[in-house]
Amino acid sequence: MSQSTPQLAKSASLISLATLLSRVLGLVREQLIAHLFSRTATDAFYVAFRIPNLLRDLFAEGAMSSAFVPTFTDYLTKKNRQEAWTLASSVMNLLLLVLSLITLLGILCSGGIVNIFAGHFHSVPGKFELTVLMSQIMFPFLPLVALAAIVMGILNSHGRFFIPALAPAMFNIGSLLVAILLYFWLPKNNLDPILGMAIGTLIGGLFQLLIQVPLLFKEGFRYSSRLSFKHPGVRRILLLMGPGTLGLAANQINIFINTWLATGQEEGAVSWLNYAFRLMQFPIGIFGVAIATAALPTISAHISRNETAELRNTISSSLKMVFMVNVPASLGLVFLSTPIIALIYQHGRFKASDTNSTANALISYSIGLFAYSAVKVLVPAFYALGRSRVPVTISAVAVGLNIVLNLILIKPMGYRGLALGTSATAILNFLLLFYWLQKYIGSLRPNLLIVNFLKVLAASLIMGISCFYFHQWFYLFSPHDAATWRALVLFCSIGVGLMVLFLSCKILGIRELDSALNLVKKRLR
Repeated sequence: MSQSTPQLAKSASLISLATLLSRVLGLVREQLIAHLFSRTATDAFYVAFRIPNLLRDLFAEGAMSSAFVPTFTDYLTKKNRQEAWTLASSVMNLLLLVLSLITLLGILCSGGIVNIFAGHFHSVPGKFELTVLMSQIMFPFLPLVALAAIVMGILNSHGRFFIPALAPAMFNIGSLLVAILLYFWLPKNNLDPILGMAIGTLIGGLFQLLIQVPLLFKEGFRYSSRLSFKHPGVRRILLLMGPGTLGLAANQINIFINTWLATGQEEGAVSWLNYAFRLMQFPIGIFGVAIATAALPTISAHISRNETAELRNTISSSLKMVFMVNVPASLGLVFLSTPIIALIYQHGRFKASDTNSTANALISYSIGLFAYSAVKVLVPAFYALGRSRVPVTISAVAVGLNIVLNLILIKPMGYRGLALGTSATAILNFLLLFYWLQKYIGSLRPNLLIVNFLKVLAASLIMGISCFYFHQWFYLFSPHDAATWRALVLFCSIGVGLMVLFLSCKILGIRELDSALNLVKKRLR
């Protein structure tokens, strides 16, 4: 039975509720970093964190999860639970072995790795060395978060969504608490206080894993120390992962290229791009990932049962939901970029000039927001179909375009061109994936999806323009520039925009509005 739009919204609601908490805590974490640390320190931290983060998306939330969930679901559907648990244990053991070796190698070779990512940091005294030290501290984060992702996949396959989605919130809580505690202690020992963020990242990764373990055993999991590369399920996962590792990593490779180019720009460019990307990821994390995560087990089950018509309906419903929530979010970020960033970040060491620079990057990133979310729905479908080579080829084309666009746009636009190039790449990635998926499952009725997208885009443009002019008008009557008043003006502007969006969607007959409203309401309960 296919998962309809209302059913999909209901399944995604639990994930989004927990993810909302995680994203809010993530913003608090970013606020803390922007408030307490200099541009030099934050640039160093973000580059250092990006190194294990890239590997995380390959071995944890990216290729591994997309290969593991369909295989594990297939074992649950067609075989007995004991065989499924044996497969899970084998994958965990294999991950722990491989990633421990990668972690050790990464720590030993961190100087060379950082030199590849940020060789320009040598020009600022101490910046390169600080980046190397933090990368060494954070490398063990990789096996922790990879195991957490596997446990999340297991629980999702059993219909357990809330606790796994809550796990990233525990990461943010752990990293925040440790960073605050060490901020005052480290300088007394002649150590840079930004090191507290690196240590907090490691502790947060441990929290992210441990919160899921009790529920895992409650579902009946029994750990086995067996490690077999010949296990048919493990071999299937490796075959799916092998050629597909690059497939889900397209955005991360783009970020690496952006990082390398950004380190050669003005001081603070790496941090501005990171703050903007984090804000753009907020709606993706709350809605895009939630929709994709809720849909993946259903997509895998449809494929396992050869239910092609139901599969098409589930994917189409998922894409319509992605458009309904992410296109308005994208236009909202474009039209209100400056007041949003000023309210969240502009305090402490984060100045008005930083706000303007980050807003410019956010506008460029937001253009591709809907595509980022849509890709998270489409790519796992290829893995479930056993067609992981397709995302590989498409991502190679996308990465090639990204390199060309970055080199072209960085001269006239600077760091802003890097964000715009990344958005263009994400859109191309989505369009090519959508086109090729239809070759394997039949038509997804693109004409109807295009009409749906254009209607949502029109309603979102009306909303965005209304937000912008209401904010400008309201601000003219501001008695002062206090943060409380700025927050009131911003929230009132967003409220007006949402009312305009609601009316526009009703007039244009956008059916997904009700499902999207239900999804948003359940986030706020």
